[in-house]
Amino acid sequence: MHIELDLIEDKIEWVEADDLNNLEKKVNEKIEQNRAILLSVHSVSHQLQFDPDGKKHYSAVVHFKRKF
Repeated sequence: MHIELDLIEDKIEWVEADDLNNLEKKVNEKIEQNRAILLSVHSVSHQLQFDPDGKKHYSAVVHFKRKF
């Protein structure tokens, strides 16, 4: 039997929240989860949008890359 494992080179995750504090918590959780599989943060992009009722909606994209 031959088993071959491939390491994840890079990964992109999206996170959404209704307020900035929850967005930050969710991003930090994703960072810890990906650190466990040897990925580190390459870049973070975030955005704020308003729905038609004026409610804020926060989102972030986190790009992880493998640590060398």
